[in-house]
Amino acid sequence: MNIEVVFEDESLIVVNKPNNLLVHASYYARNIKEPSLIDRLKEQVNTKLYPAHRLDYKTSGIIVLAKSSEMAGQLQKQFENQTIKKTYIALLRGFVAEEGIIETPVKNPENGKYKEAKTHYEKFESIEVDIAVQPYDKSRYSLVEFYPETGRMHQLRIHANKISHPIIGDHKYGNRHHNKMFKEELGFDLMFLHAYQLAVEHPKTGEFIQFQASPSVAWNLALEKLGFTTRF
Repeated sequence: MNIEVVFEDESLIVVNKPNNLLVHASYYARNIKEPSLIDRLKEQVNTKLYPAHRLDYKTSGIIVLAKSSEMAGQLQKQFENQTIKKTYIALLRGFVAEEGIIETPVKNPENGKYKEAKTHYEKFESIEVDIAVQPYDKSRYSLVEFYPETGRMHQLRIHANKISHPIIGDHKYGNRHHNKMFKEELGFDLMFLHAYQLAVEHPKTGEFIQFQASPSVAWNLALEKLGFTTRF
């Protein structure tokens, strides 16, 4: 697997992480044995890398890694201070509102306490499909952009579930009937959540730069099969 490099200089490397790939080994993913993103990139670019943030195993998209612990620390402060602008795209079950804000607190898995979490969303497009999914004779889907202000673990997945429009392909917080239909009827077995854009202050130059990474080919194939007009 060759990882797509979106940007690279002496301080940073920005890549497009595929679905179903760990950023780095962790206690929470101790049952996953295949090489992580960090492992693969170490071979690909022959440089030690330090992740400044994370994406879920099943989530694809933009991720920034630093080439020194100092640069990583500076980037992490930006994430903690919520100055980094993040945009995700997601395919959700049902018809969502044109826009909205979700502020349901998210549980911290380390200490069991709930932390504030805030997500804005805007809808691209909704569609109804002539495919029965229990308990209805048709199915509805919405393509949205998420703009998270906070960065809690599984925040977008939990927030989508909280508004009763879970992400397609999310086996933990999603709808098993729709997930099954996508796999068996359409042939897509992935979670439709992608980190599409990220804007950050370069930790060395101070320049505010924006990166963008397209989702996998499967996204546009799925959107086409469903009848959406939007493409990435």
